Amino acid sequence: MGKNGKQFLVDEKGQKTAVVMPIDEYEEMLEDIHDLAVIAERLEEPTVSLDALKKRLKTDGLI
Repeated sequence: MGKNGKQFLVDEKGQKTAVVMPIDEYEEMLEDIHDLAVIAERLEEPTVSLDALKKRLKTDGLI
């Protein structure tokens, strides 16, 4: 592996075509991508103030 734990595969012109990385780093990256996708999907949803959220949680008996 390289200094940062990654190796690159190159074509005959020396252009990077793929990367080899530790599986745990890859899985962490997939989780981050999923989290960002969820955020993007919910971007247009209305927001709720902290006070309103606390009130709703108390009303629902969750706090």
